[in-house]
Amino acid sequence: MTILLSKLFKFAQHIILINNIDESHSLGHSMNVLHFSHNIIQGELLANPYLEQQRKVIYISAIIHDTCDNKYMNVDDGLKKINDFLQGENEINPVEKEIVKKIITTMSYSKVKKDGFPDLGEYQLAYHIVREADLLAAYDFDRCICYQIHKTNCDIHAAFLNAYELFEKRMFKHNEDGLFITSYSKKKSIILHSNAVKRIHTWKSLL
Repeated sequence: MTILLSKLFKFAQHIILINNIDESHSLGHSMNVLHFSHNIIQGELLANPYLEQQRKVIYISAIIHDTCDNKYMNVDDGLKKINDFLQGENEINPVEKEIVKKIITTMSYSKVKKDGFPDLGEYQLAYHIVREADLLAAYDFDRCICYQIHKTNCDIHAAFLNAYELFEKRMFKHNEDGLFITSYSKKKSIILHSNAVKRIHTWKSLL
């Protein structure tokens, strides 16, 4: 797994560099999603032992999920690079390769709100684990500010206001919108929600 993880992070870093992806969606974010995915698996493994055989798919999806993000690149171009990368990896079988692509192309907040959850059969829980891990990572309020600055080249006050509005409309409603199904995510999201509120209050005092 160590060799594969190294290859995945190198691939993600390559995509980050050639597409000028800012720190909000860089390797740090991939690492956070990977760690949240791992933690969710650990919480679900006793009831769903088959997840042990799906770790690879989950970890791959967690690390490269933003390497075809339409905020930074043409999606088809990104998917072609992902496909080329996956095809060259012997550690990943054809079924796993297809599942990875299905997960990363259907897990975004906007896709879920528009189309609902896809049906990935035996990999349905794996899909939710990666999707939820990405949502948990999105509770980082400063990350959202960084993205706003990169996206609009605005000043810090405008970036704060944009981020605050996004949190009020989106992140702070994840639980009531039914976007978390695993026990770990439901519990962790409450803690992250509280941390984000505290961070927002600190920013208000700074600005």
